[in-house]
Amino acid sequence: MPQDHASHHHHHHHHHLSAGAGDARVAWAVAVNMALTLAQIVGGILSGSLALIADALHNFSDAIALIIAFGARRIARRPATAQMSFGYGRAEAVAALVNYTTLVVLAIYLIYEGVMRVLEPEPVNGWLVVWIAILALVVDLATAALTYALSKDSMNIRAAFLHNVADAMGSVAVIVAGTAVILWDWTWVDPLVTLMIAAYILWHVWSDVGEVFGVLMLAGPADLRAESVADAVEAVEGVAEVHHVHLWIMQEHQPSLEAHLVIAEADWSRADAVKAAVKQRLHADFGIGHSTLELECAPFACAGAARFGHG
Repeated sequence: MPQDHASHHHHHHHHHLSAGAGDARVAWAVAVNMALTLAQIVGGILSGSLALIADALHNFSDAIALIIAFGARRIARRPATAQMSFGYGRAEAVAALVNYTTLVVLAIYLIYEGVMRVLEPEPVNGWLVVWIAILALVVDLATAALTYALSKDSMNIRAAFLHNVADAMGSVAVIVAGTAVILWDWTWVDPLVTLMIAAYILWHVWSDVGEVFGVLMLAGPADLRAESVADAVEAVEGVAEVHHVHLWIMQEHQPSLEAHLVIAEADWSRADAVKAAVKQRLHADFGIGHSTLELECAPFACAGAARFGHG
């Protein structure tokens, strides 16, 4: 994860597609993946290739991932209501978590099937495997291209995009397995590739799920150190101390902060100006657009308050 920047100045630059164009891309990616899944399952059954079926299930999980991602994108754009005052933006993080969970279940199933196939090998039609895997590779690359631009702005779409990249690698591995059967009749390569696909799925879930948990658990942004933010607030003229600081990611790319500002007694007459200066500093230096600040005059400040959290 990115560490604290030496400079506090980091402004996020994102490449936004219009919502409609983005939705159309996701819809196309879903349709193509569903068609491919069907072709691979039929091919896997006819050729006797477990690796091809493994790749098909991975593709199916991609299509489901994209459907969930698609739905979450629509939900996330809903405006805030009295009941849902924070809005629906977190729907994308929930969707990403559901996607990663389904991938883990899928990987465990593939490991089980792969081990059983190693113990009891079955014949495989190499040519059929290779041709269908080549078709799958083309589709995976096309889907990845459709979702790549969207993945820069959304952890939810990024989860779906990574599924596709993993799929493309899986298709390459299946092509290798089919070729090994054609050239040397090595049927054991097929379950081996199945186990490799499963291991790769688990590895990429492990490396990406932390960010999703961070958003859902109200963690601070990975590229902001809370200590640095608190120090910058205390450096504003008129601020004697800051405590009860909460820094979290409301949605991806939207850091938020709430805190108690202790205003020096001599500066109490201009407390509102001090607060405005703090908000301006938070926005300019850290990109924090949403901040809620409670003002306390130094003689009446909370006694023994923790710098971070409610303690």
